[in-house]
Amino acid sequence: MIEWQWPWLLVLLPLPLLIRIALPARPMDRQAALKVPFLDEFGGGDARIVSARSPWALRIAAIAWLCLILAAARPLWLGEPLEQAVSGRDLMLAVDVSGSMQEEDFFIGKRRVDRLTAIKQVAGEFIRRRAGDRLGLILFGTQAYLHVPLTFDRKTVQTLLDEAFIGITEDDPKTSIGDAIGLAVKRLEQQRDDSRVLILLTDGANTAGELTPLKAAEIAAEHHLKIYTIGIGADEMVVRSLFGNRRVNPSADLDETTLTAIAEATGGRYFRARDTEELDRIYRLLDQLEPVEKDKQYFRPRRELYHWPLGLALLLSAGLATGYLRRG
Repeated sequence: MIEWQWPWLLVLLPLPLLIRIALPARPMDRQAALKVPFLDEFGGGDARIVSARSPWALRIAAIAWLCLILAAARPLWLGEPLEQAVSGRDLMLAVDVSGSMQEEDFFIGKRRVDRLTAIKQVAGEFIRRRAGDRLGLILFGTQAYLHVPLTFDRKTVQTLLDEAFIGITEDDPKTSIGDAIGLAVKRLEQQRDDSRVLILLTDGANTAGELTPLKAAEIAAEHHLKIYTIGIGADEMVVRSLFGNRRVNPSADLDETTLTAIAEATGGRYFRARDTEELDRIYRLLDQLEPVEKDKQYFRPRRELYHWPLGLALLLSAGLATGYLRRG
């Protein structure tokens, strides 16, 4: 729909007509600008006056005036109302990219994939659902580093998560869980106390870094950072060898005790993800535990339209001026 910024200017539309009515009529000058003295030869007794007035010029001038007033009233085109999220959580994802994450004990459909690929698949859906939250991404292996700072741009977070690969921090199988938590505390300490959330996904135990996980959890609790920890990896898988198939536990190194202690110390919860279905259920449960908070406010995109009638008014005025100059 169209909205007028200054609609009161539309009252000026009949101004030229009011001026014409208010001013006294100008007496017609009987001395015409152009006389034809030889009209007698065509049967006329008096010299006739050729009028210099042009009705089409008056119409064009009226249209130009109309366009000028419409432009002055500042028309705006209002688009469809769009819901705008104005409040939400500051939610950081910390994803383990150490060497053990290349273990292929997850399935997407019937295709066997490594743990990091499964996280990308399921976390991508979770990220798309978090409209209204600011999201960030921490990757950790031997070292922890901020891959994406807090942003409302969920598409960028998802894209950069998809581009992450095992060993991106360093080609080393070690895991620095404590440093990842410490980095999250540092990045979230300036945000609201009731909106700081960290979701940490790992398949192992803390084997690197300067900060122990329990000390990092203590610091996180002091800074009101709630941590949800997710242990990744199947409990059992079949491995082929020269002596036949045998069953092994690919998650033997997973330190569930520490991950549970981290979650409890910060008011969060520990979850166990043994397959993609279970991981998806965990993310949907997190949607319930940490629902997206947003005020029901809407905005309508606005686009200025005044330049169209203004341009037409200038074009018509230029045409009139050119016509009078040529006639002169």
